[in-house]
Formats: sequence, C-alpha cells, structure tokens
Amino acid sequence: MGSVKRATPKQASVLMQPKVSKLIHELRQLTKLTQVQLAKALGVSYETINRWENGHIQPSPLALKQIRSFVNELSLSSSKAVQNGSKQLLALYFAEQGQE
Repeated sequence: MGSVKRATPKQASVLMQPKVSKLIHELRQLTKLTQVQLAKALGVSYETINRWENGHIQPSPLALKQIRSFVNELSLSSSKAVQNGSKQLLALYFAEQGQE
C-alpha cells in the first residue's frame, strides 16, 4: 500500500517556544506593561501571560492573531520608539506569516 500524505495545518499561525516567550517579554518591555496589564489588553488572564512568557504553554492561533493585532496597533503610537519597536517585533516574529 502506498502512503497517504495528509495535509498539514498552516505553520504560519504558530510561533514555537522560545520565540513566544521572547516575543511576550519584548512586547512587555516595549510597552512597559506588567503581565497583568498585558493580560487585560489582550483579554486573557494574568496566568496565561505568565505561562506564555515562561514557556509553559503555547498561545492558540487565535491568541497569536490577537497578539499580532496588538503589536500592529502599536505602530500607530505617538511614540517613535514604540512605533519602531512594534515594526521590529512584527518583522522578527510575524514576517514569515504574511498578511492575513
């Protein structure tokens, strides 16, 4: 019998650890938000942010979209440093995902 190739899910919506941990950490540094504040901004619990940042769990594809949207919104900030930082984060962590 021949082997059947299965369609694999798009890898574009998945960032692997330690990338997620680093992204969350860098995002918090850029925005000067605590884990509690970032959790509120993203609509998740503090524990979720803590687990993402410490590499205990992976964000769902939907959560990654929310994170990406949040980072994208930062490019509209009145602060040039935040604008530039958000563009760097998008390029580093989401460039291979393209525009959805």
